[in-house]
Amino acid sequence: MRDPRLSMTINTEVVLSGQFISDQDPFAEYMWMENEEEFNRQVEEELWEEEFMERCFQEMLEEEEQWEWFIPSRDLPQLQEVRDLVMNSSLNPNAKEFTPGIQKHIM
Repeated sequence: MRDPRLSMTINTEVVLSGQFISDQDPFAEYMWMENEEEFNRQVEEELWEEEFMERCFQEMLEEEEQWEWFIPSRDLPQLQEVRDLVMNSSLNPNAKEFTPGIQKHIM
């Protein structure tokens, strides 16, 4: 059998929608409507900002799609072409590295 004191305690602690019902003010439940216009304006402004950000992001993506991207396998010379250039080069592979500003003339 249930204990009536237990059910009474549970019933007095239940709060609906996070609002406390007040016996003194019968309109306390509707006090949130006091600033409804300001709340609506803020929500509308946030929605406009989200839409603006989404449009900007989409424009940015469209601009990026227009650019030609660097693809190494397509844009870099193939390994065989590099080997051919090196083998047919007239440069001296044993030459010292050129450093600008340092001049040593040995005669």
